[in-house]
This record gives sequence, structure tokens and C-alpha cells, in this order.
Amino acid sequence: MTMNNNRLMLELEKVRREINRAVINPMIPELSLDDLKPMLTMVAHARAAYVSELLEIAKLSPNTVPSNDQVKQLRQCRETFDELVSAVNALETVIQRDYLDVKATGRQS
Repeated sequence: MTMNNNRLMLELEKVRREINRAVINPMIPELSLDDLKPMLTMVAHARAAYVSELLEIAKLSPNTVPSNDQVKQLRQCRETFDELVSAVNALETVIQRDYLDVKATGRQS
């Protein structure tokens, strides 16, 4: 990359950060670890439901292809899980890139 390209990319990242922060930060209140725990718990429950559904299907249909209804239920569990994971990843990106103010947390013992 030439020097002009590098400079443009640095400026682009700066502008992207400013725009994202200006849009996102006012819409979402400051978050703390305690604010995030319910969300993480929700994702864990969705993961457990997805894996549990797979195990249940395997128990009911060990030597055959699962029924359409079983696959439909498994798909629904996966879609729920995938959607929640995508949302958590988006939130992590918002926090990592400093688009959002977070509450200072004291050291816990």
C-alpha cells in the first residue's frame, strides 16, 4: 500500500469510529459487567436448548433419519442460538471499538 492509501485507511477508521460512536452511544446506556450477565445467561440457555434438542433427537431416532418435525424444531433452536450469538458478537465489537461508554468496574475479590 502506498503512503496515500495508508493515510486514507487511517482517516477512514477515524471517521468510522466517530460516526459509530455518535450514533450508538446515545442509544444505549452505559453498560457494566452486571448488565451483561443476563444476556450471557440467555445465550447459555439457548446453547443448552440447541444441544439438548440434538441429544433428544438422537435418543428418539438413533438408527434413522430424524423426522421433518424434529429437524424443524432443531432448526428453530439453532436459529435462536445463532441470532443471539450474532447479537452478542455485535455488542462485543461495539465495546471493543469504543463506540459505547461502559461503567467503570471496581476490582472484585
